[in-house]
Amino acid sequence: MAENTLQTELRDGTGKGVARKLRAAGRIPGICYEKGEKSVAVHVDPGALRQLLERGDAGMNTVLYLKGDSAVEGKMVLVRELQRDPVHGVYLHADFYAIEAEQRVEVSVPIHIEGKAPGVELGGILDHSLREIDLICLPLSIPTELIADVSEMQLGDSLHVRDIALPEGVELKSDPNLSVVSVVAPKVEEEETPEEEGVEAEEGVEGEEAPAEGEESKTGGPAEAADDAKDGE
Repeated sequence: MAENTLQTELRDGTGKGVARKLRAAGRIPGICYEKGEKSVAVHVDPGALRQLLERGDAGMNTVLYLKGDSAVEGKMVLVRELQRDPVHGVYLHADFYAIEAEQRVEVSVPIHIEGKAPGVELGGILDHSLREIDLICLPLSIPTELIADVSEMQLGDSLHVRDIALPEGVELKSDPNLSVVSVVAPKVEEEETPEEEGVEAEEGVEGEEAPAEGEESKTGGPAEAADDAKDGE
């Protein structure tokens, strides 16, 4: 428990002004909410939070234990939402969801591709279309990742959610028919047929009759010349 402990402090006030002051002081605002209980506004050290989430393999599914005021002391939580700066990636705000050790929770777990597909050796392309699978399980039984073994996939084969092995006690939440990874044939670019513009142009010239002597062509007649002169004024 100690290694996943996050120190928190109660937050006085809300709003953008309070949030800016906290960030300027090296802290970020957060909220701890729990089903049936009033939410608690806190602030935390973003560096400490990042270290906890990145130190292990569970990432956002890392179970944390809050330390601080009696309102949050000892609570087991998951980070449900983490706002980041779109440019620098620094943490801006965190939402903590309080859970119980015997309370099943819904989580999204990443899929790791394992093996080498024979279909790729034959020129196919591995299309990894689904990156996470939604599961329901106990907090301390959350898998760090799920394995998609592609070592027997031939050209045209697909691996679906239902084909992914789940640990004991873990229930599938995602649609079992969703495709996770496929071996697809590479797209063949069709050769463009050169347009016979030159031929068409020649046919057009041959089909035109030359204007009779003293007559203006239908294109560029006196009226157009006059309009051009007016435009030039």
